[in-house]
Amino acid sequence: MKLKTKLHSLAVLVGAVAAAQPALAAEGEVPGGIPRLDHVFVIMMENHGYSQIIGNPDAPFINYYAHRVNSATNYFAVAHPSLTNYLEIVGGSNFGVLNDNSPDWHNTNCQNNLSSGMPGFDVSSTPAVCPIFGIGTDAATPILDTSNETSPPSITAVTEIDGKLSYPAASNTVGKTIADQLDAVGRSWKSYQESLSPGGADGINYADGFYSNTSNLATLLAGSGATQSNIVKLYAVKHNPFVYFRSVQEHGLRHITGFDGHSGLFDDLKSGDVPAFSFISPNLCHEQHGQNNATAACFEDPNDNGTLVGLNPGLIRQGDEMLRSLVQAIHDSPVWTHGHNAIVIVWDENDYSAAPNPNRVLLTVDNSSGEHAVQSGRFYTHFSLLKSIESGLHLPCLNHACDPSVAVMSDLF
Repeated sequence: MKLKTKLHSLAVLVGAVAAAQPALAAEGEVPGGIPRLDHVFVIMMENHGYSQIIGNPDAPFINYYAHRVNSATNYFAVAHPSLTNYLEIVGGSNFGVLNDNSPDWHNTNCQNNLSSGMPGFDVSSTPAVCPIFGIGTDAATPILDTSNETSPPSITAVTEIDGKLSYPAASNTVGKTIADQLDAVGRSWKSYQESLSPGGADGINYADGFYSNTSNLATLLAGSGATQSNIVKLYAVKHNPFVYFRSVQEHGLRHITGFDGHSGLFDDLKSGDVPAFSFISPNLCHEQHGQNNATAACFEDPNDNGTLVGLNPGLIRQGDEMLRSLVQAIHDSPVWTHGHNAIVIVWDENDYSAAPNPNRVLLTVDNSSGEHAVQSGRFYTHFSLLKSIESGLHLPCLNHACDPSVAVMSDLF
């Protein structure tokens, strides 16, 4: 995509002003700047800004780890709510989806947001997300969002990116992800989802590790009085972005698995039989999102103002311990010592922290070889992460990852 003027190009690069950008090319050249990556592990965490994690005494491992490996100190999530950011990390676009709704599974008759050019906002009248495919127009990312994750009068706006940069709706956006790109070149990928039902991901919107939205508890647990409300929604489909795409719903669900059991995350790590690209999503108690019908240590934060005040310390500690376990399991895997591999830990957004708090989050990169303890102050976003991984896996850039203003994270990988 080209910017209207050289002045705009420079301004966007440093994040100093909002940029007016015309439509981008859907899929471009293979980005340079990152050495070949044999395996990439992306671990997604939830709903906390940079200043809520760094310096938090309830996250001792994360703080130790962030200074030992490479860290981005000026890295920004793009938008709100969660699903939008997940889509941007794996596909370089919001694809017109500005909500956390579940997929409209296998519906071949609906019109998706790319095709209609109409954004789906996070309001009760927005339908389930029509399977994403094709080429069309995504949704604009404004400087301030007054539509999503706001609760007037207390919160009337949340900040997108850094409060300076914006993206207009981009035509010629292609409805695909890095998973489609890997399939096209015969390389492997998996989405590892903790607490997913043993039967797989098809049609599953939430689950507790066994029961799901498809379970009839009145029959399965007859006489117990159990209802759907008793299922603790630990797995959330909104944190599994690949299943929103028609290609995955129809042909790729075998790539979605849990943490435990045969061909789960820990089995694969132990055997060394891991894909080139691993997308790892802990459950809602372990990724620091929270779930209010679980235990008190999993309750969502009582208050979120962008500081350490009002956070649930039990929730922060659970996420910290899960990351310790995941990093150790990857380091112990036989695959870690062969080739150039990387563990990326990133938070999706700063949740509903009101404007003017920027959408700055923590990102760390742990390389099996190369430099460590780099603290990068360069301006990066979720689009930079996708562009960097595509560079390392020798894949073409996708959607906004093709923007010339989006830098690869060459100092971190």
